[in-house]
Amino acid sequence: MPTESLYPKIDVPNADLWAFLFERNDRPFPDDKIIYRDADTSRFYTYEQVKSTAIDFGKGLRSQWEWNRGDVLALFTPNCIDTPAVIWGTHWAGGIISPANPGYTADELAFQLKDSGAKALVTQKPFHKTAIEAAKQVGIPQNRIILMGDERDESFTFKKFTSIRPISRTQRSRRVKMNPKEDLAFLVYSSGTTGHPKGVMLSHENIVSNILMLKAGEAGNVTWNGGIDGKGDNILAFLPFFHIYGLTCLIHQSLYAGLTLVVMPKFEIEKFCSIIQNQKVTFAYVVPPVVLLLGKHPIIDKYDLSSLRMLSSGAAPLTQELVEAVYKRLKVPIKQGYGLSETSPSTHTQPWELWDKTIGSVGTLLPNQTAKYVSPEEKELPIGQTGELWIKGPNIFKGYHNNPEGTKNALTSDGYFKTGDVGHQDKGGNFYITDRVKELIKYKGFQVPPAELEGLLISHPMVNDVAVVGIYNKDQATEVPRAYIVPKPGVEGSPKTAEDIMKWLQAKVTNHKRLRGGVRFVDEVPKSASGKILRRLLKIQAQEGEEKGMKAKL
Repeated sequence: MPTESLYPKIDVPNADLWAFLFERNDRPFPDDKIIYRDADTSRFYTYEQVKSTAIDFGKGLRSQWEWNRGDVLALFTPNCIDTPAVIWGTHWAGGIISPANPGYTADELAFQLKDSGAKALVTQKPFHKTAIEAAKQVGIPQNRIILMGDERDESFTFKKFTSIRPISRTQRSRRVKMNPKEDLAFLVYSSGTTGHPKGVMLSHENIVSNILMLKAGEAGNVTWNGGIDGKGDNILAFLPFFHIYGLTCLIHQSLYAGLTLVVMPKFEIEKFCSIIQNQKVTFAYVVPPVVLLLGKHPIIDKYDLSSLRMLSSGAAPLTQELVEAVYKRLKVPIKQGYGLSETSPSTHTQPWELWDKTIGSVGTLLPNQTAKYVSPEEKELPIGQTGELWIKGPNIFKGYHNNPEGTKNALTSDGYFKTGDVGHQDKGGNFYITDRVKELIKYKGFQVPPAELEGLLISHPMVNDVAVVGIYNKDQATEVPRAYIVPKPGVEGSPKTAEDIMKWLQAKVTNHKRLRGGVRFVDEVPKSASGKILRRLLKIQAQEGEEKGMKAKL
């Protein structure tokens, strides 16, 4: 039998995100509750300021740009406290948000802009050069590129998003009410093994249901009026808002629950510690590499992190050794969770009180979901046996944009999503993730498709054949991409050649796709009779230190 959630079933309202967040009757906190605070400048938005700014932006989209239902607005920006107002202003006008990694090259951004059908692009000044180049490639006019954040364009070529407001104060317009089950709220991009990112279609119902699942999972342990001094919990936000982890768990959960989100543009370990100490941060969503730093980095000892009541780790597996090392050093408990872009994202979390009872588990299934583990033959497996995890619930995505074949392969006829992750569950309802069916490399929570890097590397004039695999790096607590390269005849497989190839690739990809695992030169890439690269053999060789045919090592 499939496993049902141990939580009581929750009532998911038939409401779009705007109605759910801004037209609710059960909001316990006041209009002037600060929700988003910039960690660097202390600029902030209260609940009411977010709402009014979003309405102005939404009205501006409709009056100035004639925004239509289903139009896509792309975001190309690091974390910024303006992001929520832009998101919900777009939803007010009936639009869809497609966030992109600000580390993308112009070509990578252009792919997402074209595939999503974006009609406009919001960025920040330091990123506008890349934004302009990408927009030009896909035909987005320059006057549809606008800025958010504190920096302005001295040439006045690019408007601030706050300039997109109603042309006339007397002009009236109503918000566009969306169909929660059918209309998309977000089009987020998740890399696939084909080498091209896939647009994950998330409906309003997907996100609304997941916010309520998160509420159940945190079980009242983070509140708007709790925390250390009764003024509410302060949540540290460094996880990227362009990633579904940050979008739902940080941006949406904080506004719904009335939590104060202290927003960092990017992660820096000393600033991370300083903010926790000075702003009495009580809770943070983290990833394993950050947990590793908390356990080992010497800078930690300079700061008082005692305000932290809990850390919640996700995006990649967390080892028992790391959890115990941090608790021994800081007395800060760490629980784990699990989710994917396709599940909006959170499907599991460890209950607060069980963080040290089931270390290594990703927790129990959140409300309104059903899950099962299946064999490679797609037969349901009993409790305790290892297989691929399948999940069904209101948080499961609608499918991949412009990719019916990918959707067909990912979703079953009875509504289960095939996660591609392998693991098992125990008799207590705790789930464990131990491996992946997919060949994606996960670097610090970011997905790196091997085929994409292989496609680029094979075009290098010194490369005859190539395979890319993920190698676990214990020091960084994450997988890193490594390339196994067959050099062209006459090319010496030397450290200098390897360095040249890595630098060449570095200029063509975003930061998390770099070959941090280095280059190995081999005589041949192992392949099956059908020509499929046998990455598994390369990983086994790497683990055992038996890299046969290696000519150089970097």
